[in-house]
Amino acid sequence: MATAFEYGIDTLTTGKALALAQGTMKGILSTAARKRITASQQQVQQIVDENKTVYGVNTGFGILANAKISEEDTRTLQHKILQSHSVGVGDPIPAEIAKLMLITKMQALAKGYSGVQLQTLERINWHIEQDVIPIVPEKGSVGASGDLAPLAHLFLPLIGLGEVLYKGVRYKAADVLQQFGVAPIQLGPKEGLALINGTQFILSFAIKAVERMHHCLEVADIIGAMSLEALTGTQAPFDERLHQLRPYAGTQLVAQRLRLLLHDSAIMQSHVDCGRVQDPYSLRCMPQVHGASRNAWLHLKELTEIELNSVTDNPIILAADDTISGGNFHGQPLALPLDYACFAAAEIGNIADRRCYLLLEGKWGLPMLLMKNVGLNSGFMIPQYTTAALVTENKTLCFPASADSIPTSLGQEDHVSMGSISGRKLNKVLDNLEYILAIELLSACQAIEFRHPLKSSAILEFAHDQVRRQVSFAEEDRIFADDINKIKAIITDYSFVEAVNTYTHLAGVELNKGYEAFGI
Repeated sequence: MATAFEYGIDTLTTGKALALAQGTMKGILSTAARKRITASQQQVQQIVDENKTVYGVNTGFGILANAKISEEDTRTLQHKILQSHSVGVGDPIPAEIAKLMLITKMQALAKGYSGVQLQTLERINWHIEQDVIPIVPEKGSVGASGDLAPLAHLFLPLIGLGEVLYKGVRYKAADVLQQFGVAPIQLGPKEGLALINGTQFILSFAIKAVERMHHCLEVADIIGAMSLEALTGTQAPFDERLHQLRPYAGTQLVAQRLRLLLHDSAIMQSHVDCGRVQDPYSLRCMPQVHGASRNAWLHLKELTEIELNSVTDNPIILAADDTISGGNFHGQPLALPLDYACFAAAEIGNIADRRCYLLLEGKWGLPMLLMKNVGLNSGFMIPQYTTAALVTENKTLCFPASADSIPTSLGQEDHVSMGSISGRKLNKVLDNLEYILAIELLSACQAIEFRHPLKSSAILEFAHDQVRRQVSFAEEDRIFADDINKIKAIITDYSFVEAVNTYTHLAGVELNKGYEAFGI
């Protein structure tokens, strides 16, 4: 296991957050973090003892901010806020996302500006380490005062309520706590509010999207290069000199990768004087289209990592006599880049579908529908129907949730981000994109075999072999859904790209050389 991560002290990245969720890195509360946490909690207690009026400590919430709460009721108030705000509906979010919510909340609270008890953070970390993951419904957050409903559900188990997933089985939280001999926590002043204020639901979907979209972008370049080879396209549009004249980082990276992927291809050399002047845009403009999506991805990654190390609570406790009630919980900083990334992911699917269509047309020496005996067989006609359907579904998901706002809390919270919807929507688009890329990869591998005995580059021949370990060449129709699911699986788990990357590294080729920011 890697060196322990110190919550609230160390800088959290998307990669480290995922490692903590996967259990390959351990998160701890260091002595320095414990001092910060304890000092902040003591400041909140001083506010209560001195009867100073501070929002959320001894007042109601939202529109009820002017309702004063007595000292004896300040703890009850925090218990009630978890109950009253647990209004989520729909299916549970994936356990990994819920675990990321716990991890990112640990990082935010451990910075020592929220007034929580040390034992509360220790209990949250216990949930992470024991893999006792709260059940969180997917819908109910507007991403304004943070992700109130999902975070309320996330922390119900702290007070012995709600449900958890443990060893793949759904239980009442109280039953699992009893099984471990662990008692519910008595929340102190402000703690309930600190737990539910924040962007951890939006943020956790963003972390997962950063990982998944990175995988899709990596595989899209490889598949696009294979489609270009099968269609006897030219690599001239990937010339480094061209892209120095319009030097977007993403465009330059994709052009570099395509040059390396196609290097020393016998197929490419076989048609250098074929007389074809230009390829269709879906081949020629891969650096511009794939590259623009990479730029969008990088923007999301950079803003996600700012949020990973931010305090998104309200109010912020600087000292007993210095508190700030602001809007750090507002989800807009992530809602906008999540929507941008949604368009960028959908565009990778759009251009992949166009390449699938080109492969079926029967041009440039390929058989129509990528099968010799069509008529009796439909060949690869119908898999492209699926890419067309998925591309259209993605288009309907591209309406930016962040363009909408509905007032809540009787107008006190009169502008909301809807970033929770942006994050969920992006991951749905990525679900569809993985299937689209799987279908293009199947089609490209089928098509490239019609170029034999000519060989592609060593890298692309290796990539082709990885696919053929899962799915054979199709001489006639079969249930292509089985093939699609097998190839989608090696895209989703990243094993296909990891195998190609390992092969290229051993061959002394670094596809992302000079572009460290584009990795995780």
